[in-house]
Amino acid sequence: MAMIKGRTFLLAGLLALSTVAGAAEQGPLRATATAAARSEQARVIVRYREDSSVVRAAAARGQDQAQHAGTLGARVGLSLRDGRAMGQRQQLVQASGLSSQALAKRLAQDAQVEWAVPDRRRRASFVPNDPFFASGQSSPMPPAGQWWLRPFDATLVSATRSTVAWDTTRGSGVVVAVLDTGVRSEHPDLAGRFLPGYNMISPDSGGCLTGNGSCRNADATDPGDWVSQTDVNNHPSLFDSSCLGDSSWHGTQVSGIVGAGTNNALGVAGVAGSAQILPVRVLGKCGGYDSDIIDGMRWAAGLTVTGAPVNPNPAQVINLSLGGSGACGSAYQRAINEVLALGVTVVVAAGNEGDAVGAPANCTGVVAVGGLRHVGTKVGYSSLGPQVAISAPAGNCVNESGACLYPIVTTANDGATTPGSSIYTDAFNYSVGTSFSAPIVAGTAALMKSANASLTGTRIRTLLRATARPFPTTGGDASSGVCHAPNGIPQDSECYCTTSTCGAGMLDSAAAVAAALSDVAASISASPSTAVAGARVTLSSSGSSVGSGRSIASYAWSITGGASLASFVSATNAASATLDTSGAGTVTVRLTITDDLGHSGSNTLALTVSESGLQAAISATPSAPEVGDSVALSAAGSTVDSGRSIAAYQWEIVDGGTRAAFSGSTTGASATLTTSAAGTVTLRLTITDSQGLSSSVQQTLSITAPPAASSGGGGGSTWLFGLGLGLAGLGLRRRR
Repeated sequence: MAMIKGRTFLLAGLLALSTVAGAAEQGPLRATATAAARSEQARVIVRYREDSSVVRAAAARGQDQAQHAGTLGARVGLSLRDGRAMGQRQQLVQASGLSSQALAKRLAQDAQVEWAVPDRRRRASFVPNDPFFASGQSSPMPPAGQWWLRPFDATLVSATRSTVAWDTTRGSGVVVAVLDTGVRSEHPDLAGRFLPGYNMISPDSGGCLTGNGSCRNADATDPGDWVSQTDVNNHPSLFDSSCLGDSSWHGTQVSGIVGAGTNNALGVAGVAGSAQILPVRVLGKCGGYDSDIIDGMRWAAGLTVTGAPVNPNPAQVINLSLGGSGACGSAYQRAINEVLALGVTVVVAAGNEGDAVGAPANCTGVVAVGGLRHVGTKVGYSSLGPQVAISAPAGNCVNESGACLYPIVTTANDGATTPGSSIYTDAFNYSVGTSFSAPIVAGTAALMKSANASLTGTRIRTLLRATARPFPTTGGDASSGVCHAPNGIPQDSECYCTTSTCGAGMLDSAAAVAAALSDVAASISASPSTAVAGARVTLSSSGSSVGSGRSIASYAWSITGGASLASFVSATNAASATLDTSGAGTVTVRLTITDDLGHSGSNTLALTVSESGLQAAISATPSAPEVGDSVALSAAGSTVDSGRSIAAYQWEIVDGGTRAAFSGSTTGASATLTTSAAGTVTLRLTITDSQGLSSSVQQTLSITAPPAASSGGGGGSTWLFGLGLGLAGLGLRRRR
């Protein structure tokens, strides 16, 4: 497998450790006040249903403001007090002896209530005391500090509002794997941030040269990834001139963006400063092999990797600030599918080639991240295309010389080859690239997972995209045009993003975390998943989920398309529902679920109903029987849909049961009917296939009396009549 030689990051020289003297303490985290701590004074905002009896009664009395605590309390068995009215159908309700959350959950279950939510106390957004976070920095730091974490404004259009998200969570309880060059765990801003990681770099043809002497062991430390001219001269099969350069300390930089200590009065703040970082070393000198990166992903997620111990701390988020050109191969996609199946979020940098997104960013299911300038336009070097899921700040300098104005400030090391001192990147030794956009998104994914542990990686990707802000159409350089689809020629200048080139929009960490916190994900499965007309289909909501600590309060099933082709034959307010199909076409079913705090979510499923190939058929021998005949009935002409078989037969007489009767089994592919009187007999055959679908057909037989004997010939006549009876008897026995 080819080595990935082109890294997706910009290498930069690094400056000695910067410090800020006298950094003022800006206060501890001021989190949302929880009502549980004040259980003696529960407060809930209640909205009543429009058709509720309390609203109708109030309207009849001419009361236009909701004050129904007494009535509601009697219904739910609690002593409730009226708070202030918030309209005709909405009010504040208070109670003692339970938390606001518990009260809201109980009230939301009442049939009179549309929704009930805790009345929480809010406070000013958290501002960390990390010295390089704030704006107004002195050289060598960029003046804007960690601009990308702050609320967006007219200047910082692509800023992510991470500070607002921190009012909810800082990522505690979540593990983020950083698959990279390894880390320098001695950096003071990363102290205590790392879990035991692994070095996945395999020996190469020269021993362990790309791993810088260290391969496949439990040490994820970054020894440096510099490549010298001597390396190139001595090992041309492993190194070439494109790899020449000092050590990047890339994994340490990425780790600082994800989870540097926040509010610790040191250096910088990480996006998810309370998450834990799992370092996995997959890149060494001149990059790393696909096979090692794939093993690193699987190991990080807790899957078994040959020759490596099982990871005891599986990651919920994996960051890959790496990549190369070409399509996503089967090996990558298979590994990513395995990881996604475990609910892990996989975040990948789009690349810095300014052209089509390469692997593994173009694999299905990953969160491929493009790079933005501070004004929200695509930064020139960022790769682009329809595979990009979302874009985030990547760092940009504005000017072509002097201090870089809007880089990504993060943790680093000043060693040119082997490790030196712990430092931070700055305005002159700066970090820019989609390698640093990806960990901003990975950190946000960790915040989302911390806010709602039930979220899967696939759901997190959906919510990230759904909450992204629209790209700007103005504010860029005067020469900027609209980004176009990749065409093999790098678009290495600023351009205005579209949803087909830069993803769904600009990352909004605060909106993403808010969506995670209130997420209600409705999921529908159908059995069978495809049906033929006449089939019965069972619908299930078993994959649905709500936020941590909440429960599903109600279900509502409906048919929103193809209503003439199917109808419900069960209740539509339960966790499952059943419908019968009656015609071919597409039936669209919607499920809406509501949690105990009144948050709702919907999903639809399009069920394809095809014409049935199941058709019962009857053949009868003889087809015109006489009284006393035995009629052989066969279902051999019946047909069934491809891939199915006939599992059951049922023969019945639906009319004329006094003229004939079955002799023998009526549940096989054939049956025997004995006639006893002239007239008509109507038969029905019902067949059922291996999927439970049935088809019926009816056939009417006319039974005639035997021909009357001749009256001439005296005694001869009697003899002939007797002979006829004898022959008839012989014939009857023969037919049996």
